[in-house]
Amino acid sequence: MEDSGLPEKLIFGNRPLLLLIFLVVTVFLGWQAYHLKPDASFSKLIPQGHPFVQKMNTHMRDLRASGASLKVSVAVQEGDIFNDEYLSTLGQVADEIFYIPGVNKNGVKSLWSPDVRWTMVTEEGFEAGSVIPPEYDGSAASMEKLRLNLARSGIIGSMVANDFKSTIIEVPVYDVDPTTGEYLNYLEFSRAMEKLVRQSYENDNISIHIIGFPKIVGDLLEGIGAIVMFAIVTLGITAILLWLYTRCLRATFVPLLTSVMAVVWQLGLLNLMGYGLNAYSILVPFLILAVGVSHGVQVINGIALHMQEAGERSLAARLAFRSLYIAGMTALISDGVGFFTLLIIDIEVIQELGIAASVGVAAIIFTNLVLLPVLMSYIGVSDKGVDHMKLDPDHRHRLWSKVSHCATGKVAAVSIVVAIIGYGVGIVGGQNLAIGDLDAGAPELRPDSRYNLDNAFITDNYAVSTDILVVMVETPVQACTRYDVATLIDKFDWYMENVPGVQSVVSHADVMRLTSMALNEGNPRWHVLSRNQRALDGSAVRVPRALMNLDCSLATVAIYLDDHKAETLSTVVNAVQRFEQDYGNDQVHFGLAAGNAGIEAATNEEISVAQKQILGLVYTVVGALVFLSFRSVVAVICILVPLGLTSALCQALMAHLGIGIKVATLPVVALGVGVGVDYGIYIYNRLTFYLKQGLPMQEAYYQTLSTTGRAVAFTGIALGVGVITWIISPIKFQADMGILLTFMFLWNMVGALWLLPGLAYFLVRPDRGETPDRPVETGKR
Repeated sequence: MEDSGLPEKLIFGNRPLLLLIFLVVTVFLGWQAYHLKPDASFSKLIPQGHPFVQKMNTHMRDLRASGASLKVSVAVQEGDIFNDEYLSTLGQVADEIFYIPGVNKNGVKSLWSPDVRWTMVTEEGFEAGSVIPPEYDGSAASMEKLRLNLARSGIIGSMVANDFKSTIIEVPVYDVDPTTGEYLNYLEFSRAMEKLVRQSYENDNISIHIIGFPKIVGDLLEGIGAIVMFAIVTLGITAILLWLYTRCLRATFVPLLTSVMAVVWQLGLLNLMGYGLNAYSILVPFLILAVGVSHGVQVINGIALHMQEAGERSLAARLAFRSLYIAGMTALISDGVGFFTLLIIDIEVIQELGIAASVGVAAIIFTNLVLLPVLMSYIGVSDKGVDHMKLDPDHRHRLWSKVSHCATGKVAAVSIVVAIIGYGVGIVGGQNLAIGDLDAGAPELRPDSRYNLDNAFITDNYAVSTDILVVMVETPVQACTRYDVATLIDKFDWYMENVPGVQSVVSHADVMRLTSMALNEGNPRWHVLSRNQRALDGSAVRVPRALMNLDCSLATVAIYLDDHKAETLSTVVNAVQRFEQDYGNDQVHFGLAAGNAGIEAATNEEISVAQKQILGLVYTVVGALVFLSFRSVVAVICILVPLGLTSALCQALMAHLGIGIKVATLPVVALGVGVGVDYGIYIYNRLTFYLKQGLPMQEAYYQTLSTTGRAVAFTGIALGVGVITWIISPIKFQADMGILLTFMFLWNMVGALWLLPGLAYFLVRPDRGETPDRPVETGKR
């Protein structure tokens, strides 16, 4: 037997040492994986290089609003908030929240907070006081005074519900602990809110509603249990299908074992590198398991076929390794580099997802292309398994005989026409693909999830939206209250209030106009910005610091939106930019953007650019690797065209299902191409091998189907059936991923088996040297 070079000698010449090394490494990395912690940070979800975010970071010290904050609504079912039992409970809830680790204690605000005040104008001037009076004693008189103070306060609709049946506690949260520098553990924080607040104080008459970024992430991380359950189901389904394919317990257990080892290695290496698993990258280990099984099936299939010829397990394992390691390495390196292209996106959670996927693929190279053949060289495939998978040269397989017609002239021509139509459908359908969220609330969770029900409650009962875009108006020092500047900001307020999707606008100009009216006995004729600068400066005294910084070089305009859907954000951002272009000057600049909606808008813009870059870069890199491996432009066309069809149709499917391109779905592009390229590489490698032997195209393809093709078909179906169970996940983005990955697994498999041979029929000419110069040996002697 002529060996295939140094890799084969090193691997099969040192099998005992190799097994010992793998055992030690697996135990060590398993211990590291055990210590891997959930990792989530608000800052990691933000495109830090985007101009909106850079502008926000520039003025962070002057901005009071933080994306990492909560709103906790305490609601009463019977009666209203004007009773001592409710108000006592509200105070207890606020006190409980105050002591939860991670809460910015200086910013917690409820009706009981002394800085929640009322203001009124009398003949003697301004009068003011705390909404809940210092002499409050729970009596009817105190309740009447509270009711009067609320009417004077202006917080009805924002902190107090319109129907007076609930109030909100505002809870700013530290994303990074200011003393230790550690990131907030969102899972523990969310559990503390549930246990210490909701479970402790919710009863038949009191309900608690909690919304905000920390709670979204906490609920997603809480869903890890469901994700693990679905992973076990996927593994079980894959094991059953693998046994049905091999009819050998050894050939079923070993590839699953090595694939699970790859996941253990991945998790352990991530911990060593200082990373954790966030709510988005938690699905990556299961994709690595899928990729590992895909390559493991090819190895088992090759060993079974060679055992039929060689009859000896060690020799069969070496021959299988020899025939597959070039194609396998090409496929896995393409996978890894494809995943690595996610690093170009300036959103840290996506970058970490790309790193996690790349590390996992690197692990598969060792566990499934090296360890798996070595283990099988000792135990082999059972006689029953060999008989089940063997080829019978005297009897042609009926299904593969029919599929082999894809490599004939007439069918190939029809296939290419159908593919062109498919590209057209994908391109036209993909035109409606939206960037960002298409649903209200938290689209990562189900519409009937507790979080989205809480969000719906607050949206329905309060006049002020939870989606806020903050525009930062930059001026010279001590100039933000100048008449010309204030009137321009006032004009901007009016302009934005007439933009579709905007509920209301609040700025220091509004407060100054109200103050001017109040200083003039409440006469509505004075609800204007005075041309007298001294009077204007007097009105500015009562502007909250949240709307104007201390040196009056920055004024903020809070724009409350109907929702944070992609169309709404795009409309509002375009309106702000048009106003800045038309009215901005050297003295006054309207800068975007802060607030949760501003950050969302920046993320959408980053993703809009990145999705095109990723698509181009992934295909460029994968195409280059395929070319380097096969030394053929034809190989690149035959392998990438079916992949491109899958990507185009997937975008049309997303548009049809109402799934937008966002942080949770953007990586699907790279993941789908990375997993799907394996099919094409294995099929093309085997097809060109048989063509080099002089077989006609249809016969060469029939032989390809009988060997590698059936493993590809099994892998596509098994992985598709495995991940389709994700559709019933309580986490909506996992369900969306399940739909998209099922489609991509199956359609990539169909493309490799149907379209690739059609392209090869017209493009591959063995006599012209358009197949690999050095085809992979089968090991026949």
